[in-house]
Amino acid sequence: MFHTGILIESLRQSANAETARPMEAYMKNRFPFLGIKKPERAALMKPFLKEARETELDLIHRAVDHLWTLPEREFHYTAMGLMDQKKKFWNTESFALMESLITRKSWWDSVDHIATNQLGAYLLRQTPEFRRKTALRWSADDNMWLNRTALIFQLKYKEQTDVELLFSLAETHSQSKEFFIRKAIGWALRQYAYTAPEDVRAFLQCTSLHTLSVREASKHL
Repeated sequence: MFHTGILIESLRQSANAETARPMEAYMKNRFPFLGIKKPERAALMKPFLKEARETELDLIHRAVDHLWTLPEREFHYTAMGLMDQKKKFWNTESFALMESLITRKSWWDSVDHIATNQLGAYLLRQTPEFRRKTALRWSADDNMWLNRTALIFQLKYKEQTDVELLFSLAETHSQSKEFFIRKAIGWALRQYAYTAPEDVRAFLQCTSLHTLSVREASKHL
């Protein structure tokens, strides 16, 4: 049994209102914070991460889902850390949970970790057909954060990048008015440019993108 209640209490006992204020400001006051800085949180988490590695996956899923319902942002960071301990065992239920987390308490810090370090780096990497189908579904969704996930999940793919998919999604969202979509397009193209700079340069020349996307994509070209 994973001791979620003890974990929550341990974090709450370490709360620091003075530290919380600048942390909340950095995140545009979208979430309350306990005020626990990353090194301290990592030290507090150490025994719980070990416990998570020895706990059945479905129990970790429940713990993660519960932590995500709590208001303070450190609980969401903790939830993602718990999920990371079970990478070797992730399944379709893990995928559904992560997809759900992207659409709840959404902001770039949680979405980008789930998109690139969890869904992209592991669950989608070895399933090209499912990957493409899923990315297209995310791209067409009304949820902006799923759109962003579709654009950035391949950030670590390098030569394994589905280039046709990347360029197609970038073009699909090229006229978006959302800052986080414009930024994601540029970020994804810039990252792929490390692998294939000429391909990205050619794409930029023949595609009408927002100035922000072009600027981000061109940083190292």
